[in-house]
Amino acid sequence: MSSPDNSRRNFLKTSAAGVAVTTLAMQAQKARAADANSKLRIGFVGVGGRGFGAHVKSLSAIAKDGANIELVAVCDVYDDNRNRAAEYIERENGGKVARYIDFREMFEKENLDAVSIGTPDHWHAIQAMEAMKGDMHVYCEKPMVKKVEDAVELVKVWKDTGKVMQVGVQGTSLPVWDAARQKIDEGMLGKVLMYQTEYFRNSDIGQWRYYKLKKDMTPKTIDWKRFLGVEDGLAHDQPFDRAIFAQWRRFWEFGSGMFTDLFVHRTTQMMKATGLRYPARITGSGGLYMEYDGRDVPDVATVVAEFDSGVQGLVTATMCASETPIKQLIRGHYGSFVFENPSASEFAFVPERPQVTHISPKDLPYEKQMIKTDREAPKDQTRAHFENWLAAIDANTPDSCNNPPDLGAAAIVLVNLGARSYRQGKIYRFDDKSMTISEADGSWSKRWEEVSKQRGSAQHVPGWTAGNTGSTIQNPDYQSLEGPWIDGKDPTA
Repeated sequence: MSSPDNSRRNFLKTSAAGVAVTTLAMQAQKARAADANSKLRIGFVGVGGRGFGAHVKSLSAIAKDGANIELVAVCDVYDDNRNRAAEYIERENGGKVARYIDFREMFEKENLDAVSIGTPDHWHAIQAMEAMKGDMHVYCEKPMVKKVEDAVELVKVWKDTGKVMQVGVQGTSLPVWDAARQKIDEGMLGKVLMYQTEYFRNSDIGQWRYYKLKKDMTPKTIDWKRFLGVEDGLAHDQPFDRAIFAQWRRFWEFGSGMFTDLFVHRTTQMMKATGLRYPARITGSGGLYMEYDGRDVPDVATVVAEFDSGVQGLVTATMCASETPIKQLIRGHYGSFVFENPSASEFAFVPERPQVTHISPKDLPYEKQMIKTDREAPKDQTRAHFENWLAAIDANTPDSCNNPPDLGAAAIVLVNLGARSYRQGKIYRFDDKSMTISEADGSWSKRWEEVSKQRGSAQHVPGWTAGNTGSTIQNPDYQSLEGPWIDGKDPTA
């Protein structure tokens, strides 16, 4: 591995003008190819709660088990986080770990091959895009970014640079979603009509306040301006506040509460299972109905999304009742897939009655049946997700990540516009051709009414291979009497 020099600094300064493969990137690739035994140098940006407990510990364990990786540097604005992570890696994996406050300085000096990002949401886009432009692969904690516009830009950077990026919805590494997708494409559910999912939780102290405030969290131990991102235009300057630093998910400027912390998990998984991506019409609702603790974000929320392929998606939750969640399922004309325990290697198929499906009970028994996946679910989803990322880097196959940026962006469009709808009191449209947002009007309902008037064909999820399976209804004999009477004349005469 070549030693760090000023070329990375110059690259980062000029990369904003374009993301073409640079001489630096090609040199780095040649150097790695020449030394097959060189280890993948990984740095960490943000090593607080999730960044330490999941990112540092998972990659440390993978390295300890013999993976060809080296954990070389950590970056965090809080002294305690930075030192804890560095000392842990040094103790578990050996070697000296560099410590940084400024992620750009770490990118410049450490000649990294990859970076793992666990910072607050509002920093994800800048850090991930600058890393990829700087010839680094990226693992980024969910949500991928905070804003829809950033999601669109990041996908472009990902495609232009050819880097491997994994978004940290670790549940996408479970086998049930791929298995469900295959069965859906083959027509087992018939025409897919909707999915519903949830993330109900409860707490006696309020959500996200379980991140403890510590006396030693002060402007002396935390680079507050850097946390805010004032110079990068990410947040407005404001007085230091331990609660904002440690419990930032409660405040719109830094996170979006359950929309991006929780809903993005379930939404991404349902998109993976159905093949759906960008929603076309999004509505969000909810409110702060109990947890009056100074927060911005609601404790009750629902997002309804409509897709161009004629599917509705629902994600809902209360942060004040966890014992009665709705079921996670996908509904079709022939039946539903119910994910009672997605962490298991099976899910349920609940068929509709044969009087509706017109399928013989011999071919489709009218009883619940379990569908087993062809591989076991990982015991540690987070570790499996990191291993999938590392395997994609090793094979240089960005699309083989279980949660690549194009899937991450689709989920962000749904949850972020759901939050925006709730806050602005508007319904939004998203055009996946121009990748633009607009306010909704009556054209959505008119579109489907026109399809019905024209006796059109059902639309299907991407990847559908089953023709008209489960996508039509019967015409009773008496429907031949249907039709307008023109000039008083019976249309059947």
